[in-house]
Amino acid sequence: MAKQTGFMEYSRENPSKLSADERIKNFREFEFLLLESKITNQAARCIDCGIPYCHSYGCPVNNRIPDWNDMVYKNQWKTALELLHSTINFPEFTGRVCPAPCEYSCTLSINQSPVTIKHIELQIVERGWKEGWIVPLLAKTKTRKNVAIIGSGPAGLTAAQQISREGHNVTVFEKSDKIGGLLRYGIPDFKLEKWVIDRRIAQLEAEGVIFEVGVDVGIDISPKYLKRTYDAVVIAAGASVPRDLKIPGRELHGIHFAMEFLSQQNKENAGDIIPQEKKISAKDKNVIVVGGGDTGSDCIGTAIRQGAKKVVQVEILPKPPSQRSTYNAWPAWPQILFTSSSQEEGCQRYWSLDAKKFSGENGNVTGVSFNKIQWSEADKYGQRKLIHVQNEDVFLEADLVLLAMGFLHVEHGNLVKDLNIATDAKGNILVDKNYQTSEQGFFATGDSMTGASLVVRAINHGRRTAQAVNNFLK
Repeated sequence: MAKQTGFMEYSRENPSKLSADERIKNFREFEFLLLESKITNQAARCIDCGIPYCHSYGCPVNNRIPDWNDMVYKNQWKTALELLHSTINFPEFTGRVCPAPCEYSCTLSINQSPVTIKHIELQIVERGWKEGWIVPLLAKTKTRKNVAIIGSGPAGLTAAQQISREGHNVTVFEKSDKIGGLLRYGIPDFKLEKWVIDRRIAQLEAEGVIFEVGVDVGIDISPKYLKRTYDAVVIAAGASVPRDLKIPGRELHGIHFAMEFLSQQNKENAGDIIPQEKKISAKDKNVIVVGGGDTGSDCIGTAIRQGAKKVVQVEILPKPPSQRSTYNAWPAWPQILFTSSSQEEGCQRYWSLDAKKFSGENGNVTGVSFNKIQWSEADKYGQRKLIHVQNEDVFLEADLVLLAMGFLHVEHGNLVKDLNIATDAKGNILVDKNYQTSEQGFFATGDSMTGASLVVRAINHGRRTAQAVNNFLK
């Protein structure tokens, strides 16, 4: 542990941020790092809790949180970095975008504010880059085995690095024009600036990983070519098929999936020229975001920065309570009301509304009709039933509607179809305990096998899949 009485001596201190009025002027990150003296005090709050649920329950990669907190408190930052990298490849990604389930399972969070785990993680890795401690790690011997990885999101990049470090030759195929997948095109720059990704890509290239962009596997190269050329193939394409809202008026112009909107803005930030006829802009428009998750929140922040007249977010679920319910006890993820930084910037929120019809004029959307719904009392398992309220409709004006209702499954393109790779009832790729699909030598990892999830879970699956691939090749 760090300091035996640290949690009694120091209060939690969150990193400061630019004010909402300032940060919406651009797409830059707006959260600052705490001073070193303050971060040391925050690490000192990590207590001798006996069973570190932050590590064993809350963190999908089982980060050794108490250990590196102790090292930060003792000013042994390089050791802290080694401990951090022993379980996670890219802590600068999770230190920025992870919802930090570890903090909500921290023992202190039972009746106090938890340790600032996420920010300490970010401080450790950024200190490592600053000091030059993060360098390419080359395999001592090469195996002459060739591995293809399809997709360059967090799971694909993690698998690529781990497999390369075992001495195998790794080629990553990405259908977009730049590496990063969800990290580059799904997460707004104000949460994750893209130089952070580029910094890691340079490390992977120095370690021998080959990146091929603009390659749509199944179209540009065939599954037969993959089987003939590579000893193992990892499908890390993500869950890219969005959930649609198939109600009357869906064909109207001005209704877009969230990822179309977000990826276009990220491309524009990177200097890409978007043709005017294809540009999706919220400027001077009434915007409705359908969906209350992180993707919906990202749409809110992006729309506000584009100059939207008004932004409304609609959620079908009931408004969460401000405190944990009896069926939602620690250390489980709290089912409570959260307000994201984007929502703080100016957004009207509605709950318990079910979209029933898009309205429009001259082929363009002008609004959405919603039906009010009620939710039954939670049963002993915390489940509620949806009940539509008769003759109680709400109409909201909209010039732009963004559908952010989550994702269904991996795209069932030529690769999945031609190889007849088995999928489950939800459309996710089926794998065995070794992450291998129904096709010998083909593995799946990340969201392609689980459905849409967290970046930190994708990294965890990438590491586990890499180990399975290495065992297979041996």
